[in-house]
Amino acid sequence: MDYVLTEHARDALARRNIPLIWVERALHTPEMTEADSVDADLEHHLVRIPEFGNRVLRVIVNVKKVPPHVVTAFIDRRRSSRET
Repeated sequence: MDYVLTEHARDALARRNIPLIWVERALHTPEMTEADSVDADLEHHLVRIPEFGNRVLRVIVNVKKVPPHVVTAFIDRRRSSRET
């Protein structure tokens, strides 16, 4: 999947120490996807990160843009490592 990182996403990854490879894992092989509750253009890709204690990474993507634009990414503290 080709994609674009928005400036906000680049800043968020750097600030949150999230490696790009984790984002790519969520984009290519998400364990779960969810529609955004507010914006129909956005999709949430969730994946557990084994090398980070199986915590859940949430990557939010604008799927209406070509190529898709990664809007932001963060460790979802509301999800346990057993949920996805």
